[in-house]
Amino acid sequence: MRLTTTQFCELARLDQPTLRIWIEEEWIIPQGTPDPSFSDIDLARAQLIHELMDDLGVNAEGVGIVLRLVDQVHGLRSVLADAVAALRTR
Repeated sequence: MRLTTTQFCELARLDQPTLRIWIEEEWIIPQGTPDPSFSDIDLARAQLIHELMDDLGVNAEGVGIVLRLVDQVHGLRSVLADAVAALRTR
């Protein structure tokens, strides 16, 4: 599902200036320009950012670190899945 900026802000409980900051920080990376669109993954990341900041009190620097680590874990899982698939085809 692709969401417009307005739809995304509503579902993610964000105002547009905050979204612009999150995009500048590369916490959320929309697709397309000049009319960006957002995915379910972007929405899940926004929910994670809210949980980190609002519920756990993580500051902006900490949020950036957590998101980079989450991205690394997802990347490693993909590499591992590819390696397992390659081994199975032998």
